Amino acid sequence: MSYQLSLLDKSPIAKGETAFDALKRTLSLAQAAERLGFHRFWVAEHHDTADLASSAPELVISWLLAGTKRIRVGSGGVMLQHYSPYKVAENFNTLSALGGGRVDLGIGKAPGGLPFSTRALQSEREAGRRLDFEYLLSDLTTFLDGTQGNDRAKATPVPVSGPERFLLGASVDSAELAAGKDWGFVFARHLNGDEALLAASVERYRQLTGNAPVVAVSAILARDGRVATEQAEKFRPLKLHVPGRQSVTVGSEEQAKEFARQAGVTEYRTEPAVPSLIAGAPRDLLKELNRLNAQLGITEFIVDLFNQGDSRLEAVELLGAAHAETDRAAIPA
Repeated sequence: MSYQLSLLDKSPIAKGETAFDALKRTLSLAQAAERLGFHRFWVAEHHDTADLASSAPELVISWLLAGTKRIRVGSGGVMLQHYSPYKVAENFNTLSALGGGRVDLGIGKAPGGLPFSTRALQSEREAGRRLDFEYLLSDLTTFLDGTQGNDRAKATPVPVSGPERFLLGASVDSAELAAGKDWGFVFARHLNGDEALLAASVERYRQLTGNAPVVAVSAILARDGRVATEQAEKFRPLKLHVPGRQSVTVGSEEQAKEFARQAGVTEYRTEPAVPSLIAGAPRDLLKELNRLNAQLGITEFIVDLFNQGDSRLEAVELLGAAHAETDRAAIPA
């Protein structure tokens, strides 16, 4: 069975670059992805991070829509815990009106940053008040569907074709929540490489909806796979556990220490995150995706490239060509 490929980009700022350089490369990546037949191009949301230019995905989506013609463009994802569901619905209804039916709304449950940025984003919320994520998602769904009745504001403009909706997560609970709200589901394998959890989440979502979820994977790709492997050896993510908080993935012990400082705690622990980064030549990534396609029936993968600088452009070109060649080989003569 064949499968579709999509891309996720965080607009990393390479040494000596400006944020504009990084965002301009993101547009070039989206245009290359469109030319090479990728299905979607998503941008992420990260706050208070000096080496990423991806704090406002809605704004970047608007720019990408203007610079492309066919590829679906969306968020991977908007961190709903920080925002009014009404305003998110307005934003993505507007983007959908502009985008001619090719806008995706991906919603995430993580904070997308360290505690200081979370505090700043939620500064107008009542002290100590934590909103239930399922309630927020239900409210957003109501506004997007236009089913709130006459006693609440409508999320205008109402587009001819609204955004395609996805919940991002890495658990069976997230799969059930997505299915219960009639949302698509993206399993974040790039954040959690637990094979058993992936299989259980895929199976549960399929049981409830009849469909397979999308699976996100992370990769470093190079023409010479050994170069990619050498780069990947520097990537050692950690799972950070702080009492009373949702566990988060961080890139180093220094980031874990800074998270704890901003959270105002001294007690925390870290453990190596389950490795999920695929490093090598494009054929090495496709071999892994072929395995997941055959074992779990996954029909779409979103690839989060960890390549640095302009090597991401080359990686997209190499991956697109390799995937097209695989598809041609699969077609009977």
